[in-house]
Amino acid sequence: MLSRTLLEITKMQRRLGGYAVAATLVLIATVPPAMEAQSLYWLGTLGGTRSDAYAVSADGRVVGGSARDSQERTRAFRWTRSEGLQPLEDFPSLTAGEARGVSANGAVIVGWINTGQGERAFRWTEAAGMELLTSVSSRALGVSADGNVVVGWAQQQAFRWTPQTGLQAIGGNSTQAWGVSADGRTVVGRMLTGSAYEAFRWTETHGMQGLGVPANGLQSYAYAVSADGKVVVGAWSTRGSTRVRAFRWSEEHGMHTITPDDEWLSDARGVSADGSLVVGIAAYYAHGRAFRWSPETGAENLNELFAFLIPDGSHLSNAFALSPDGRYIVGVGHNWQTMRYEAFLLDTWREGDTNGDYRIDDADLLAVLFAFGSAGTGDTRHEDVNHDGTVNDADLLTVLLRYDGDS
Repeated sequence: MLSRTLLEITKMQRRLGGYAVAATLVLIATVPPAMEAQSLYWLGTLGGTRSDAYAVSADGRVVGGSARDSQERTRAFRWTRSEGLQPLEDFPSLTAGEARGVSANGAVIVGWINTGQGERAFRWTEAAGMELLTSVSSRALGVSADGNVVVGWAQQQAFRWTPQTGLQAIGGNSTQAWGVSADGRTVVGRMLTGSAYEAFRWTETHGMQGLGVPANGLQSYAYAVSADGKVVVGAWSTRGSTRVRAFRWSEEHGMHTITPDDEWLSDARGVSADGSLVVGIAAYYAHGRAFRWSPETGAENLNELFAFLIPDGSHLSNAFALSPDGRYIVGVGHNWQTMRYEAFLLDTWREGDTNGDYRIDDADLLAVLFAFGSAGTGDTRHEDVNHDGTVNDADLLTVLLRYDGDS
């Protein structure tokens, strides 16, 4: 209850510099609570007709993807809230490129570029810029939370790269690594089994293991993995038809489809750190729409969940990734205002909600109080509500003004 929380705040005033907190609390009696909506950002292009967002940092401040420039070349980009959309490279002979993975703090981005001599995997850092990881045909498709483990494929062979070991093959021919766990110890992707592809999970301890396919399945692909490596998401195709279905695999339950049977095509591309949230695309014939799945809700259409953010005529087509806590979702949609497909960043939490329970209550007040005076907590920085670098009176005031009341 709010009264109980205010009592606890009063007791903590001396420890936190109570005069500032007390002054803030006075405002709660005179200003009614406000409802702060979630946010949708269209990220634009580099002068061309399309962009796609494939990865996002833990705090939602950095997005990586591809965008077409004025010459309609597809270029790898880094987007930040302060600088907007910027290309990662500027090679005169560049023909294409994509940024496919972003570290938790946004300081490392991985992907691939083609400078006219074939595709090359890269690792980009704020300090050193772009480093090509191979001299042969390759793509980097995933990166660990700290940015020190990169996965992908080189000459159609899955690899794992670190600054200490360099490029190391982890699979045979016709294997591709698409995702990596937060600690870099688990890698997922696809391998050729007979005449069809099968999703795999690779670990340092057990090596590469196939995840199989459901009954009547032909092949499967794994695209992302939870922080601890125990949940894998991807897609599988049915035997005797062109249908593709999104799946979630866990050590406990194995592989199961997570979209309705009437969906003609669905694909799971991203998973939260704890494995409880999955995002991707679901389509009934030609009508693609981004979805979010959880065990409690099943697959939900993001266009319906966040209709109040999406202008008439616009829609979110595909969700490619989400932040570790599930707050931020990135992908591609049709922006009616610009009449083109553009990368988007969707913030699914209300301002002041520090724990993602879609309420602003005592738990959020106490979270801000216990972090008061600090630079935030970890990469997500939810207690630093206004992202000014410090948890202070402004953040506490935001939570108080948006307080939902007793329930």
